[in-house]
Amino acid sequence: MSKPDELLVDIATVVESGQSNQMSLTVVTGGAVITGRLAPEAVWRRRVSEVLTDSSRLGEFSAVFDTPGKEDGPPTHLHFHVARILQGTVGIPETGGMYRVAIDDVSAWTVGDFSYSDH
Repeated sequence: MSKPDELLVDIATVVESGQSNQMSLTVVTGGAVITGRLAPEAVWRRRVSEVLTDSSRLGEFSAVFDTPGKEDGPPTHLHFHVARILQGTVGIPETGGMYRVAIDDVSAWTVGDFSYSDH
């Protein structure tokens, strides 16, 4: 088990304490590049729950995300909102997705999100 990057934990802590979703970040995890905005876990859970509630096939899973996350100790995960996995010159999905990434699994990161182009 690796020691989490203290600076990345500090960024996640500020996002959690401020209930803001304006911090843009790009991370490399498991060979994938994920870029987007961080959201507090509670905001992220609420949005995932809303999306699942609106689904005719997945509505029963929405309650899983209604439970609060852990509140003791430093954050262990980054919660991306409006995020994309970068694949060459394409961002997947085009509209942005909701990703949860363990801070321990981040091998590289930078502040800001990368834009992509179809050109």
